[in-house]
Amino acid sequence: MAEILYLWKTGELNLNIPFIISNFSAHQELAEQYKIPFYFINATKNDRQEDAILKIIDGKTDFLILARYMLVLSPQFLNAYKKDIINVHHGFLPSFKGMNPYKQALDRGVKIIGATSHFVTEGLDEGPIIAQAVEPISHKDDLKNLIRKGKNLEKKVLIEAIHNYIDYRVMQYNNKTIIFSI
Repeated sequence: MAEILYLWKTGELNLNIPFIISNFSAHQELAEQYKIPFYFINATKNDRQEDAILKIIDGKTDFLILARYMLVLSPQFLNAYKKDIINVHHGFLPSFKGMNPYKQALDRGVKIIGATSHFVTEGLDEGPIIAQAVEPISHKDDLKNLIRKGKNLEKKVLIEAIHNYIDYRVMQYNNKTIIFSI
């Protein structure tokens, strides 16, 4: 989120950010630094509070960006919102879905890790992929190193996905994307 806000403030991301909704109250300080309205929704796995989120976003957005929103949106939410939602997944899809993808990668002994930005669909981490990035790893890397490297990849693919989307360079087709280069 910090990377998005910084690039927005410097004019490198040409989009309107009407508000920030988060289930982490600590994000309020960052939102205030950028003078963006902040809404704290105490959403949890057992109580997603999606009606409260829909009430806030009603008619005020063209699309949503999920950054560190670690809850699955319900089919009811997706049907009610009916617009594109971009997510960043902290793993290389489709290989490492769900929770702890870097631990999954470490356990499997892979030689690269990655991050993926994709459109949100009803299937967990199954939406059409917009951007991906990878970085080599070795037997010397522990989980802490993988997470550190992965965070940089996550920022990169989310920003790339947002640029592709706001510049009308991405098109969804049969659960895939077509990306038009500049």
